[in-house]
Amino acid sequence: QVQLVEAGGGLAQPGGSLRLSCAASADPGFSFSSFWMSWARQTPGKGLEWVSGINTDGRRTNYADSVKGRFTISRDNVKGAVYLQMDSLKAEDTAVYYCNNYPSTWSWGQGTQVTVSS
Repeated sequence: QVQLVEAGGGLAQPGGSLRLSCAASADPGFSFSSFWMSWARQTPGKGLEWVSGINTDGRRTNYADSVKGRFTISRDNVKGAVYLQMDSLKAEDTAVYYCNNYPSTWSWGQGTQVTVSS
């Protein structure tokens, strides 16, 4: 079973930046580098919104239109981690952010809260 731990959220001002991280761990034999990874977010009263995805070697990325040009996804296969650099933050980016493989088949982590407010 894969465990996911997200971190890096917090309070940011509009126009500011945050960098989220997600560490994946599992039993020996787990190969993080074999999986596409993704970030998604959830706000109260709304469903889970896919934000970004990255392929196994990090060379291919894709983004939701709402974050394209502002967010950057990356990964470190040695560390078993995926990151989300969030720039030019907007109030509507406020949400709990989660990582998972893509498509999402692992158990969800606790997420990390991002609040964008002045």
